[in-house]
Amino acid sequence: MKILHMCISCFYIDDRSYQENELVRHNVEQGHDVLVIASTESHAADGQTVYLEPSRYPGGEGAPVIRLPYVSWLPHPIGRKLRFHPGVYRLLEDFGPDVILFHGACGGELLTVSRYVAAHPNVRFFIDSHEDWNNSARTPLSRNLLHRLFYAPILRAALPRAEKLLCISTETMDFVQDLYKVPGDRLEFYPLGGRPVPDGEYNDRRRATRETLGLAPGTIALVQSGKQTKRKKLIESLEAFRGWQAADARLFIAGALDDEIRDQALAMIDADDRVTFLGWQSVDDLTNLLCAADIYLQPGTQSATMQHALCCRCAIILDDVPAHQVYHRENGWLISAQQELPAILADIDPARLETMQNRSLRVALEFLDYDKLSRRLTE
Repeated sequence: MKILHMCISCFYIDDRSYQENELVRHNVEQGHDVLVIASTESHAADGQTVYLEPSRYPGGEGAPVIRLPYVSWLPHPIGRKLRFHPGVYRLLEDFGPDVILFHGACGGELLTVSRYVAAHPNVRFFIDSHEDWNNSARTPLSRNLLHRLFYAPILRAALPRAEKLLCISTETMDFVQDLYKVPGDRLEFYPLGGRPVPDGEYNDRRRATRETLGLAPGTIALVQSGKQTKRKKLIESLEAFRGWQAADARLFIAGALDDEIRDQALAMIDADDRVTFLGWQSVDDLTNLLCAADIYLQPGTQSATMQHALCCRCAIILDDVPAHQVYHRENGWLISAQQELPAILADIDPARLETMQNRSLRVALEFLDYDKLSRRLTE
């Protein structure tokens, strides 16, 4: 089948393990003819947003990528919010997709795709939503002008042509119902996923990486990963870890430090020889690190690494929010006013970790396997 991934209402970063990359990669591996149409929005090596030149090139996931500019008749700061691009309908006609997944529920080109599907009713059309109250509509201007008056009417106009609005979390489902007024029966839970690591590969990665990191057999390794903004609560993690007097524990931080917390975080990292800052990791290196770890730590806002960590059999310490509860199956802890992070660290029992890690694998196999998730588009 011809499958089109429309990544013009979100960033598209080549050679990463984000949902967009993994769905494309799996669709290619399944033998489909896949095309990615993306905006120029991407991320630099340090995690900062950058805008690339419009181009066409073979993508690292095995599918060609067409990067489109924003329309020239809007100033760039407005164009990248309204998300109109030239030539979309012609590209749709040229490729002739059987399936379209539009990544991101916010953008003007939803109308173009809806118009194309109306003219080609055999095309299967899905819209994917990552929006929730944590990452979208966070100011009155954004909520009332951009989301309520622009994105919402466009989404509702396009939705009758779509099979489902695929939502990555229960919080996303609440958001699109509350703000965009999408009926609940049009929604489907479609989580961010990963690749559950098989036994032999897991054991090899874990053994080799723990040896490289100098971890003794009994050492408890924790990982916090992603772009560490203030809302990711890395400072709180470092404070709690400093107060946890466990000589046989190590904390590894992978990703980038936001300028707002960089100096304070680096000072705290330097002050505790049990803590190591690794910087950005490749997909393969991050997989190695998570396989080597015992616990994945995410005390703040959501990160796609959480699903990756479950696929690598990490026990979890997560913020107690609705989006995380589906993944908490006696395989870790949820941080709340009733059980704060210092108390959770004190509660860690090495004898229970292996059982928790095996439960995380079961969660991954049930919900998160990208091979299964990608086949949803063609079933």
